[in-house]
Amino acid sequence: MQIQKRVYEILGQAQNGDKVSSFVDRFLTILIITNVLAVSLESVETIGVEFRQEFAAFEMFSIIVFGTEYILRLWSSVAKEDSAYKTPFGKRIEYILSFNGLVDLAALLPSLISMFVGNADLRWIRVVRILRLLKMSNYSTALEDLGSAIYEERKSFLAALYLFTLALFIASALMYVLENQAQPEAFASIPESMWWALITLTTVGYGDVSPITTLGKMVGALTALIGVCTVALLTGIIASAFTSQIEKRKALMEAEIAAAFSDGIITDNEMQKIEEMRRRFNMNEAHVAAIIEIITDGKK
Repeated sequence: MQIQKRVYEILGQAQNGDKVSSFVDRFLTILIITNVLAVSLESVETIGVEFRQEFAAFEMFSIIVFGTEYILRLWSSVAKEDSAYKTPFGKRIEYILSFNGLVDLAALLPSLISMFVGNADLRWIRVVRILRLLKMSNYSTALEDLGSAIYEERKSFLAALYLFTLALFIASALMYVLENQAQPEAFASIPESMWWALITLTTVGYGDVSPITTLGKMVGALTALIGVCTVALLTGIIASAFTSQIEKRKALMEAEIAAAFSDGIITDNEMQKIEEMRRRFNMNEAHVAAIIEIITDGKK
């Protein structure tokens, strides 16, 4: 059990002073980034042909490393203390079905498929291998923070998304009616008109398709204005949720530090809990140190 716990700690986000865990984190991070670069370069025909053996050897090395990592994470997941499950089997199933577990598995599947399926489309295999970049979520809470922010503001987010979807369908239908006769190829149907509506609403405006009739131009201008409002609304909701989340984490950290210092001293165990919370909240060390200093000075 002690070995499993140690392996779990090493494969998790590195704690202060844990040199082995820090080395493993850096090694896997570099390997993930190198994999993405290798997949990109391999898609260049001249480079892919010239260095085919080198790419194959590096891919085999990556499979061995990622496969070993996956097995070790699965094996050591029983050491997770804050799991909703109590049994080793339940904890392992929890890891397998978790976001990080699915990403770790997805990092292996493309190469395994190409090994056992001889006629697999290598272009799709390469594209899926890019998903290895998602393994960075094991060492960063960015995706988790984004998901939490959207979930907390899900009602507002869904309301804004509903308005965007409504505008998309209405604009597509109107442009189909107004532009179909003038441009039957560009606006052949409502689904095909959605390409123009989506590009206009998101204010990208590629210019490959554009209205030529007077009424079509008027609807296009109105669609662009609505797009500015709806996109700004969506991004504003997410930005507000992020800010709210940061303030909430700061308040929780301040409460934890205040509770630890209630007896006039912060013990090593209490400091360890504060450090764990800091890493879980992805807060800067200097920021937490400043909070501790303010609270301790205020109670002296």
